[in-house]
Amino acid sequence: MNDLYNKLTISKIKRELADVKTFYFEEPDAQQIYYEPGQYLTFVLQTATQEIRRSYSIISAPVLGEPLAIGVKRIPNGAFSRYLIDQAQPGDQLLTIGAAGFFTLPPDIDAYQQVFFLAAGSGITPVFSLLKTVLYAHPTLRAVLIYSNRSREETIFHAELDQLASKFPQRLRIEYLYSNNAVLAQARLYKDLLKSFIAKLGVAPREKTLAYLCGPTEYMRMCVYGLREAGVPFENIKRENFSTDTLVIPKIQPPDTEVHTVTVHLRKQKLEFQVQYPNTILQAAKKHGINLPYSCETGRCGSCVARCTAGQVWMSYNEVLTEKDLAKKLALTCVGYPINGDVWLEI
Repeated sequence: MNDLYNKLTISKIKRELADVKTFYFEEPDAQQIYYEPGQYLTFVLQTATQEIRRSYSIISAPVLGEPLAIGVKRIPNGAFSRYLIDQAQPGDQLLTIGAAGFFTLPPDIDAYQQVFFLAAGSGITPVFSLLKTVLYAHPTLRAVLIYSNRSREETIFHAELDQLASKFPQRLRIEYLYSNNAVLAQARLYKDLLKSFIAKLGVAPREKTLAYLCGPTEYMRMCVYGLREAGVPFENIKRENFSTDTLVIPKIQPPDTEVHTVTVHLRKQKLEFQVQYPNTILQAAKKHGINLPYSCETGRCGSCVARCTAGQVWMSYNEVLTEKDLAKKLALTCVGYPINGDVWLEI
């Protein structure tokens, strides 16, 4: 087995809805995995013809000492999710490259006063871990969850969320929206409704307010517009993209297309290979038989993130790294190219 992978053994499977299950993993396997609330695990499934990589959000909260667990929704054309929902059993082993993702709480979280969580459907999975962490580990923070689904019966973690609301009545407010509701203000979330929720439930200055969004692309775009119009700073808004739509990245040529050497430090290994456009750093690594972490290969998830310790990496697309991340010299290898000389990366 490639030493980039960890093995996780399924200890328990819980059916949440007809097409949603929670998978729990055994100790001590799970103790190998360090993660922050809001992150995901990227799994690798080897078939006879291909290698499939998919990422699933972690629903457990490390601060509570909960067993490592992920939430999975069955996607009709999703090979990995169909395998997990239809076939996986306790005792089965899965390969993972570990936890990743930027949908996390900031280091200075206690400098803020309120967090708005906006989730649609299975978008609750990373939010659930974040919400539990905020409530149990950060007692000065208030939280609002606005959670959209088709119906009460199709709401993931409804009972668990209600228990949190009962346990923290002064700090947590939950607004459930069901699209089958005849009352528009209790059905789909739209921009003006979101702004009214913020006006009614917001108890903190907007600069002291954080917002976490997870759901379909158009849903999150609408939420960003509503939050910005309500005065929440753009840098206070975080999004987690669950889209499985194929993204066609425009072939933008980097300013330097010469051959350069990339040196990667990964798990005490020093890996060196040549990269030249049109190959990205990740594509070149694959061609040299070097296994680097990755998942989406489109600049949307952050699984392939690396820190550039020397040289310069130019990216053709980026949906996850913020200006603060870029200032830390973080780069995505799946859309990154070395320019103006050789490059050294740490993963």
